[in-house]
Amino acid sequence: MESLYKNIHQDVIDRCKAEERDAQFQLYKLYYKSMYNTSLRIVGNEAEAEDIMQEAFLNAFRKIKTYSGQVSFGAWLKRIVVNRSLDHLKKRKVQLEELDERITGEMVENPLMEIKEVDVQKIKQAIFQLPDGYRVVLSLYLLEGYDHDEISEILNISSSSSRSQLLRAKRKLRDYIKKDEVFSIN
Repeated sequence: MESLYKNIHQDVIDRCKAEERDAQFQLYKLYYKSMYNTSLRIVGNEAEAEDIMQEAFLNAFRKIKTYSGQVSFGAWLKRIVVNRSLDHLKKRKVQLEELDERITGEMVENPLMEIKEVDVQKIKQAIFQLPDGYRVVLSLYLLEGYDHDEISEILNISSSSSRSQLLRAKRKLRDYIKKDEVFSIN
């Protein structure tokens, strides 16, 4: 199958497919920070995110010959990191609650965030205080850019449950930071 996506680091990817260690290290250096941050947003623990990211890279290098170029390499690798992170949460027995299929009028989705005063540390702390299920959906939707259908497929929940989890996560996040009036989520 011919590649649909031309990667700017295709030469490094090809060398990784040839199992060149220096190319693997080069690819790792190119992607480790963003993949670590992706995992951290999902699992909420720095040491666990580091371990997950390392395992994801090892897995990616073992399976790199299956990378066909249908999506960017970064998107392919991110999917591995997201899946590893979610598997880790499942091991911690995180239960994503399946919610009523009905979406009430008050649950109209508006993902826009109006930022009044940015204190990144307070926002990060508030996100990490969210229950795992809420944090995962919020991270996948707002930070990783997945839509509700993709989230429902990844987490094996309904699309409406994904929407409900996001709404509840936004409300809980707003409650955590409301006293400081850092920002409001509509």
